[in-house]
Amino acid sequence: MITIDTVRISGFRGIKRLEITLAPTTILIGTNNAGKSSILKALQLALGDYGRYLSEEDFFIDPTDIRTSEILIDLRIKPLSGNSTSGNFSNSWTLEFSDHIKQEANGDQFLALRTKVVPDDTKGGFEVNRHTLESWVEFDSWPAQRIKETKLSSRFQSIPLIPIEAQRDIHHELKEKTSFVGKVLSSIKYKQEHIASLETLIRQTNDLAIEQSTELSSLKKHLNTLSKSFNGNGTTELTPFPKKIRDLSKNFTVHFGESRQTFSMEYHGMGTRSWASMLTVKAFTEMTSLRHSEEEEPFFPIIAAEEPEAHLHPNAQRTLFKQLSETLGQKIISTHSPYLAGMADIMSVRSLRRTSDGCVASQLLYQITIEERNILAREVINKRAELLFARAVILCEGITEEQILPAMFEIFCKENLHELGISCVSVGGKNYSPYIKLACSLGIPTVVISDNDGSTKTEISAQLRRIKKDTKLLLENDCFEIFYLNENNDFEAELLEINRLRPEIVDSLVMCETKGSDNERYKSSKLREISAKPDEEIIQLMRTNKASYAGYLGEILIKNPNQHEVNRLLPRAVLEAFTVIKEWFQK
Repeated sequence: MITIDTVRISGFRGIKRLEITLAPTTILIGTNNAGKSSILKALQLALGDYGRYLSEEDFFIDPTDIRTSEILIDLRIKPLSGNSTSGNFSNSWTLEFSDHIKQEANGDQFLALRTKVVPDDTKGGFEVNRHTLESWVEFDSWPAQRIKETKLSSRFQSIPLIPIEAQRDIHHELKEKTSFVGKVLSSIKYKQEHIASLETLIRQTNDLAIEQSTELSSLKKHLNTLSKSFNGNGTTELTPFPKKIRDLSKNFTVHFGESRQTFSMEYHGMGTRSWASMLTVKAFTEMTSLRHSEEEEPFFPIIAAEEPEAHLHPNAQRTLFKQLSETLGQKIISTHSPYLAGMADIMSVRSLRRTSDGCVASQLLYQITIEERNILAREVINKRAELLFARAVILCEGITEEQILPAMFEIFCKENLHELGISCVSVGGKNYSPYIKLACSLGIPTVVISDNDGSTKTEISAQLRRIKKDTKLLLENDCFEIFYLNENNDFEAELLEINRLRPEIVDSLVMCETKGSDNERYKSSKLREISAKPDEEIIQLMRTNKASYAGYLGEILIKNPNQHEVNRLLPRAVLEAFTVIKEWFQK
């Protein structure tokens, strides 16, 4: 086995200079225009046929509106054994790559491929040249450092790039010879004895179809009179079904449905048609692999799938991801789906974001233990996979904060928190570590709004020290900050402190107690009863009804006519946290 472990891109589309490492199955996530498609197209340029589609728009334009004069894409290919990318290539790959294989200082082998694109001033268009590299330099000095190159006459056919485009539709692809299903159909081969028997069956079927049709029988009878123009020697043959095996694919169709009733793909929705298209890629890959195996040639495809979840419901997305994962070769998948990302190994996720310098890729920056991997999978990926796609994250302790903070943010910013791409996540206690590790490793700015009762501050401070020690994450102010409520307060106590939100809290508790009743007398009675309670009892009611009152309080705050009273409606720590997020977004 082999793998592309590192890709470097310079001057391509929105990418000024980028290095990204790849796993056997890599998940690319990020907002629109973050660079996901550009990475897939760069791979297609290096290993596939994208060169014929190149245009001036594929060259990076810097902030001063100057277009780069060169596109550079470097790939490092290494042997893969289990999870290790060290050692030597197998015999078959050694024969395939021959003297292009190089060694690192520790003896591990690698193959470095370079694709260079420059405008062709003589012929017009663009000149695409491919080389192997003598060495693999540190990224800090790349691409400025000169490296000895050996020009290649052609691509390695043993490592093709197989793209699964975002706009895919098997109904249309059946009509295109260059599509993957078209390539499968054009490659159909039968043994000679099988062709003879199949064509005999077709001839018998045609004869039976004509015999049982009055219209076809009449047509054949009249067409047979053509023989009078050929001295009686001519004959007419009608073929309702293609006569030759080689013509079967011309009218090839795919039907799908329940066993007793299937329909042509044109009558199915885009989800089914898109999914079917991806499965034809899998069929083509297996077919090509079999042929290489028969010729005893190595074969390792690179599958580049763009938004495979399009048009599919969540359960179908999970099934599709499993099918893609089981496909031969290395898979690079771009997605906007938390369901699909949630099925991936967290170590294979690459988060892309755009900065003033172009595209930046982030990943989990440290080796995690099996226990940590399980925690991340259980607490974050399976339950909170939307966190992976956030522009910023607010971490809080419980469901009260999770329901109320979005309403407070809307009061503060006059914009919906979710529309800005901010995730508000309850960690279900004080276990902030896995969330902080993941978000900060992926370059997602994170704030913690924490209670400050009991030993909370001491416990969280200890967590942050362990994170810095174990992961080397700096947790700097430009990407992470923590804000504590006033001393000895949990969130309920903070909301009620100095009668800050007492009227709104009482209204929310009344709504909680009356559960939407239209009985005004009953509601008035409850209002008088709860209003008369001292603060200690009000706080206890809030803590007892966290899951209920918080939702009502959020609604009341959003509808509050006095939203300009930000300092009254928002606790100090909340106000400070939102101010920091706003500053991050303005950079």
